[in-house]
Amino acid sequence: MIHYFQSQGQKIALDVYSGAVHLLDDLSYALLDELAVLQNEGLFVPQNGIDDATREEAKARVLSSTPAFSAEEAEEALADLATLIAQKRLFTEDPYADLVLNLRERKTYVKALCLNVAHTCNLDCDYCFASQGKYHGERALMTKEVAERAIDFVLNASGPHRQIDIDFFGGEPMLNWSLVKDTVACARAKETETGKQFRFTFTTNGMLLDEEVTAFLNREMHNVVLSLDGRKEVHDRLRHTIDGRGSYDRIVPRFRAFVKERGDKEYYMRGTFTKNNVDFFQDVLHMANLGFYRLSMEPVIGDPNESYMLGPDDLPTLLGEYDKLAAEMIRRNRLARKVTREGGNINDLAPSDHPFVFYHFMMNLEGGPCIHKRIAGCGSGVEYLAVTPQGELYPCHQFVGEDAFIVGNVWEGITKPEVTEPFKACNCYSHPECADCWAKLYCSGGCAANALHASGSLTGTVPFSCTLFRKRMECALAIQADLALSAQEEN
Repeated sequence: MIHYFQSQGQKIALDVYSGAVHLLDDLSYALLDELAVLQNEGLFVPQNGIDDATREEAKARVLSSTPAFSAEEAEEALADLATLIAQKRLFTEDPYADLVLNLRERKTYVKALCLNVAHTCNLDCDYCFASQGKYHGERALMTKEVAERAIDFVLNASGPHRQIDIDFFGGEPMLNWSLVKDTVACARAKETETGKQFRFTFTTNGMLLDEEVTAFLNREMHNVVLSLDGRKEVHDRLRHTIDGRGSYDRIVPRFRAFVKERGDKEYYMRGTFTKNNVDFFQDVLHMANLGFYRLSMEPVIGDPNESYMLGPDDLPTLLGEYDKLAAEMIRRNRLARKVTREGGNINDLAPSDHPFVFYHFMMNLEGGPCIHKRIAGCGSGVEYLAVTPQGELYPCHQFVGEDAFIVGNVWEGITKPEVTEPFKACNCYSHPECADCWAKLYCSGGCAANALHASGSLTGTVPFSCTLFRKRMECALAIQADLALSAQEEN
């Protein structure tokens, strides 16, 4: 399977199963297009190379529509394409489908927990999937007993995994701050005796950030996620206090102080865009220009009847916003490389020119996740579970509050394997709609919770989200293409 497209002035082809990415000139792109058409017509079988009949037909079709090219140039370009096919870097067959059976039958271990330490919040965000942190239940704080038992549970359930991930989540986890510190101390104390290593993540709205909290987070947390939706008027519209006051003016100075102290350690500004800010590129730009250089911006998920929900009519605008974002990132990356070549320091650049990372454009063409991870995704319900303040176990935080998805508790472990079993089948090959999608090895079939809530099935799809994801991957590939071209030019 191949996917070829144009983005940011480049003609790009992705060979889906080998992962090879090719930058094409006009002639090669046109010929590849004709080869793909001939394949769809059943007239071209790539695994046999480019036979003479296919070669002549593709050449004739291209030269008739683009007479600026000569037959000799077309022959040379076809020879290059044939070489890529022979090298299994173009039109590669799927070598991974048989792995799906192994994924379903494999022995699995829990290696990550989301600790919902606070089912309460000091904000009242309109779009909160967790119902203002209560998860459609009563306000509650996790006790030290539950947290310590959760640590013991994951240590026992992690099997051969040496690294264990713990996410502190809510609600607002800072409302149970002493427990967070106690839990980290408990886990750290058990690292030596168990041979395991804990890696912590913390998600916060920032309302209670101070110097003491900052010092602890920067010392103990591998990653910190900071919630900010961008421009003040956008953020304050839906992220406000219980009495309706916006939170932007209170949290932004705290976030800026935190990031300054954070240094080069991992963090992300995590925003949500809604129908109120379909021009979300301006919000990403706003955050970058404040000096936040690790950014994430997600489409809102929730009740389609809400006025702020996005819909298919928003897609053209949203796709254009991703293009604008990619173009800005390329501009800043080029400027940073120029400064570096000239012996300067990119940290001397103004925030309006400083390069930044956008989470959904991140792509590693040289390495990245193993193929099992690329097929099966996040591991919710299998390798990753959420823990409530009462100690109940759920497949992930987005299922918390749905009693049918309680899989056990931290004292007895997984007591309902029949609930977790379907999650083993969640992968990009179990979704019928994913069969012909070129991006399936990048999204792994998407989020099981979103699929269930939108389609009624763990293996359903959300077409709106799929369209946005494919666009993000095209932008990510375009950014990688520009990086490769720039490196080539510099050498």
